[in-house]
Amino acid sequence: MSDADDPVPSLSEAFAGQSGGLCGAAVPGALWLITGLHTGDVGFTVEVYDEDPPLDAVWEDVVEVSFHPVSERTSLVLWGGEGAWELDLARIDYRVRYCARGMDEGREPDRRGAGEPQAESYLLQFWPAPPRADRVVRQTSQNAAYWHRHARGLPPLPTPEQRAETERLARQAQERAAQEWRLHYERWQWGGRLPSKRLRGVGGRVHDVVRFDSDLVHALDTAGSQVQRAVALLAARRACEAAGLIGVSWVTQALTALAEGRPLPPPFDDMHQMSETVFSDPQVPSRWVLEAVPPERRTALAGISTPPERERDGMMCRRAPARRPAVHADVRCPHRDSVPVERDGPKAMTAPLTRSLYRTTVPTCTLTVLAALSSSGTCRGARPATWRSPGGPG
Repeated sequence: MSDADDPVPSLSEAFAGQSGGLCGAAVPGALWLITGLHTGDVGFTVEVYDEDPPLDAVWEDVVEVSFHPVSERTSLVLWGGEGAWELDLARIDYRVRYCARGMDEGREPDRRGAGEPQAESYLLQFWPAPPRADRVVRQTSQNAAYWHRHARGLPPLPTPEQRAETERLARQAQERAAQEWRLHYERWQWGGRLPSKRLRGVGGRVHDVVRFDSDLVHALDTAGSQVQRAVALLAARRACEAAGLIGVSWVTQALTALAEGRPLPPPFDDMHQMSETVFSDPQVPSRWVLEAVPPERRTALAGISTPPERERDGMMCRRAPARRPAVHADVRCPHRDSVPVERDGPKAMTAPLTRSLYRTTVPTCTLTVLAALSSSGTCRGARPATWRSPGGPG
């Protein structure tokens, strides 16, 4: 082995494409040496020459291969790494001759215990030479013949170009699978169909509205800006009605301005001022409201399975949690108290009444932030169902 950090090649890899089956050199930087004995010690000698040495007739089986060290250290390593001997080889091209004697005699007992006579010997020779194909120089034993047949039946290793093409095809398949998963996940997110480019760009918490009524969201997307604005105006007015804000003069003025396409009057032109007005104006009523309940139908989701958990771009994407039952919100007078809102369990959080203006959806229409409506004829951000009048349709 010439690189201790590289994994040991398999038998099939080491002999792939060779005519000889005793010294596998198909993987750069590694030689796989076959012996007749399965377990035990054999006689083994390594020699390094400056030129091709003469071949002694005593050797029964002889093969030659080419070898080039891939690191500064090359070692002869026992099977399983039980022992190693460093070889003083330069990083140049070598011709390697592997000679064997007594392979059949060593194969017959298969094991050699301590004190038993040595049946086989091996010689490994190196000398500088340009690379060329492996060859069987001499074949005598039946064991060597078996390994030669085995090697000749193996397919050659892929060329660098073939490996690069295989890797490219694998990357393509992985990218296609990832894209298919992304499309499946997006289709599931949007209620069973892929959104348009414009719908993808809608801000706010539009997916909460999709879960409320995906058919409505996609219908509004294809309806055009005039219909979208009309629906948003209707939603804003009905939301204010549900929250009991129609009688508040500055809210009524804002709704009128929206309907007439004029800029919003104070305090809607300043978020800080509007927040202070909501908390200080005694006209703002105290009222019980209910969260809007989505319609029962889910026809758009038919046949769309929930995407499985999977790791993507370093993040774990999980199934969305099941929708929790609607909860009540106790809305007290905002100029005296904050609003305790129970969300997803008994732990309470506080929220100002301004959420009745900014986070309202009724069963048939989408409410957007009023300020967003004043700047464009197209809805740019949706808010989820939160407030609903208990005494009417919302």
